[in-house]
Amino acid sequence: MPKVGMAPIRRRQLVEAAIAVIHEMGFANATVARIARRAGISAGLVHHYFEDKDDLLFTTMRHLLAELRADAVARLAEAREPRQRVIAIIDACFGEAQFEEQVFSAWLALYGNARHSARLRKIVTLYHRRLKSSLVHELRRLVPEAEAPRLADGIGSMIDGLWLRYALTGKPQHPETPRALTRDYLSAALERSFNRTGAGLNMPA
Repeated sequence: MPKVGMAPIRRRQLVEAAIAVIHEMGFANATVARIARRAGISAGLVHHYFEDKDDLLFTTMRHLLAELRADAVARLAEAREPRQRVIAIIDACFGEAQFEEQVFSAWLALYGNARHSARLRKIVTLYHRRLKSSLVHELRRLVPEAEAPRLADGIGSMIDGLWLRYALTGKPQHPETPRALTRDYLSAALERSFNRTGAGLNMPA
């Protein structure tokens, strides 16, 4: 039987082991036995912490999403102006941790298998919903209300597209590059909005 108080530690060990095994062997080959062996515990003990393999893998993906969210929250806490807060969200999506090889593999596995798993699709949907909601909340203070969702979709597409390029070809030589490209898109969109409507509500440099 597992020791009292060990559950959080074991669950974290198994999540980290799952990320490593997915990276090394692929999503389909990330069996409970291999994950347990990587974590240094028996396969039978895994079922004390997770219902089955799907539960473990679902928790692993939620862990990655939670880490991304925590980074965004920390960056937002230091930003004061709406434009700075949008940039904080962009920078979190392109944070150093998001360019780690194991993270690349785990997220690619998530996207690749979400079409066939309602639980994994839920994670993808949650990520996109949170990203758009956070962006729209800040963009409404920078552009007319009706433009905010469209601009948020554009920024989200830039983030997803650039991240996917690096996930498939290797991390960027300079991590600042994808952040700068997305900020440039934001700046151009805000300038177009201001020139078209004169409604630059709050556009600090």
